[in-house]
Amino acid sequence: MSPLPHPYGPSLLGRSLALASTLSRAAVWAGAALTGASVLLVTYDVVVRRLFGHSLGGADELSGYAFAISVTWALAFTALERANVRIDVLYQYLPTRLAAVLDWLALASLGGFAACLGWYASDVLQTSWTANSTANTPLGTPLWIPQLLWLAGLFWFVLVLALMLLRASTALVTGDWETLRAVAGMKSAVEEAEEGAAEGERLVAAERA
Repeated sequence: MSPLPHPYGPSLLGRSLALASTLSRAAVWAGAALTGASVLLVTYDVVVRRLFGHSLGGADELSGYAFAISVTWALAFTALERANVRIDVLYQYLPTRLAAVLDWLALASLGGFAACLGWYASDVLQTSWTANSTANTPLGTPLWIPQLLWLAGLFWFVLVLALMLLRASTALVTGDWETLRAVAGMKSAVEEAEEGAAEGERLVAAERA
């Protein structure tokens, strides 16, 4: 199988997608750092409670916020890397054009679902802001703060999906099936094997260094 073309290209839309990919990768690392910090906080709270019978309070609440925020900010990177789960029992046997159309439909459906989710999530945020809602916990966290960060991740996901859909639509209209598959299609076994081999080589090189 020939290598897939780069899905972005030199156009304005391509450069926008490339920038979105870079920012989404940074968001994933930030989410990982946030999750790691919450793990350390919970661990410290458990140890202090066990040894000294004292609890910091709110560690479980903050870790829940961290998890929700990190998940939404990881969604865009997942879509760009085509790491979202899809069933390929029949897909791998379909003709190229039919598979490409289904790839476009899958991306459009995901975008529609994400937009609806963002719409209702914004309503939740507005309600919390209007009612000045706080968490029913000792911290009494104003709920709009974690909800705003959570919603921002969803909006970024919708924006990235819109850019991907525009690029995929252009490829669909022009009959560029390979680019469409590179943007919205499923990764083949060869691609996954190549990525796994490349990751193994990086790990080996890091250990030697």
